[in-house]
Amino acid sequence: MTYQKISSIILLIAALSSCKKFQDFQVNPNNPTIADPALVLTTLERVAFSTVSTDASLACRQLVYTQSASNSQYYGWQRGGFSYSYISQTVKMEQEAARVGKQNYRYIGKFFRAYTIVDMTQRFGDIPYSKMMQSISNNNFTDSSATRPAYDKQEDIYLGVLNDLKIASDSLSAQQTAIGGDIIYNGNIGNWKKLINSFTLRVLMSLSKKESNTTLNIKQRFNDIVSNPAKYPLFISNDDNGRLPYYNITGNQYPYYNDNSMKTDFYLDSSFVDILQGLKDPRLFVFGQPTPASGLPANDFNAYDGLVGSAPLAYNTGKRGQGKASQINKRFAYEPVNEPSLLMGYAELQFILAEAVVRGWISSNADSLYKKGIEASLNFSDFNNTYSGTDITNYLAQPALTLQAGNEIKQIITQKYISMFMNTGGQPFFEQRRTGFPTFETAGAGILNGGKIPKRWMYPSDEYTNNATNVQNAVKAQYPGGDDINGTMWLIQ
Repeated sequence: MTYQKISSIILLIAALSSCKKFQDFQVNPNNPTIADPALVLTTLERVAFSTVSTDASLACRQLVYTQSASNSQYYGWQRGGFSYSYISQTVKMEQEAARVGKQNYRYIGKFFRAYTIVDMTQRFGDIPYSKMMQSISNNNFTDSSATRPAYDKQEDIYLGVLNDLKIASDSLSAQQTAIGGDIIYNGNIGNWKKLINSFTLRVLMSLSKKESNTTLNIKQRFNDIVSNPAKYPLFISNDDNGRLPYYNITGNQYPYYNDNSMKTDFYLDSSFVDILQGLKDPRLFVFGQPTPASGLPANDFNAYDGLVGSAPLAYNTGKRGQGKASQINKRFAYEPVNEPSLLMGYAELQFILAEAVVRGWISSNADSLYKKGIEASLNFSDFNNTYSGTDITNYLAQPALTLQAGNEIKQIITQKYISMFMNTGGQPFFEQRRTGFPTFETAGAGILNGGKIPKRWMYPSDEYTNNATNVQNAVKAQYPGGDDINGTMWLIQ
């Protein structure tokens, strides 16, 4: 599997390899071991908030890789991985929090579990959920329900996740013992509530195709949050972003800093360049570099051109060799301190709210919310003050940026897509899968998967080895054509 950071947080679990695993926390009567929840929290945050991913940008037609044929770029990925190890860590933090009476860690743990489960079910469809949780929570790894957990239907998974997120938001309290080990919000409970509630709106919007589902009651849940900011606060600026900052300190630098491949092999996709050029979007200047052949300054939109994500490797390397392609901006490889990694940000929230207005879920001004999202994204991406406040004002004033009747969803999702360049992991892929926007081109001869964009990942091979009956039953219940990447899960039906 190449498309790891969209397909799974499990790729990042390598970061946990130097830390204690769940089994290490089991009590040994001859050598008692106690884990302070603060220590576990730091590790969980580093994994969950690390969303910077070239694989995501390749699959989402933002970047093109020129060293070899990438399965992410050519839609040839196959199996993903389950995040059992990560979920074990979240449960352990909850257990330790209950043991020492630090309740806020329990509710932050619920958020991390919900976040991870949503990622898993979006990639695969039905997954082990209720039985897996019980097995880990009860420290029972001997019976069949522990080693071979049953799969839950996707509808039931989302119901459980939404309920857990509500419990987490309702229960977090600044009156409880302060939390330590928090490298995201430094123990600020108000900010954690903002993140949890904003993320809940993301989850609800991901269910837009199920808005009439009376079990999930999506529109009412959405309204309950938006209409009660005192109880359910949301992000109010980029300062509230759920972000992992980078520093010029070994081990804390931008993940692609000094990466040789980032220095030479990644170029902007032509379809992405076309969108930015068509909108006269100054973010083009901070995402890419002028083509060597253009001879034009970096602030000239005509200086940029892209490669074709679906074209054969030879075509792209040939165009690159002629100096007619825009490489990814140097900052991604040469700056140790770059823009932070986002789990979720204020710009995305504004786009979600704007879409909710268009869909009739809430009452507000969709155009105003949408433009707040664009402005927030422009400010977030303005690395080294490449463009000015006047540039932002002029960009937003363009008639093409105003929402147009019948075209609103496309415009909102397109701007959300731009805002997620090299950030938020697989979220732009899932948004495109849900809405169809923007179009990911597949016309080139290099494309795999019969010219189709995959809709999912195949179940992990470990499941077929260790949990064969349950995974096979799950496949039969969902995918008549078998466990393949083109199956249509309940979420997007």
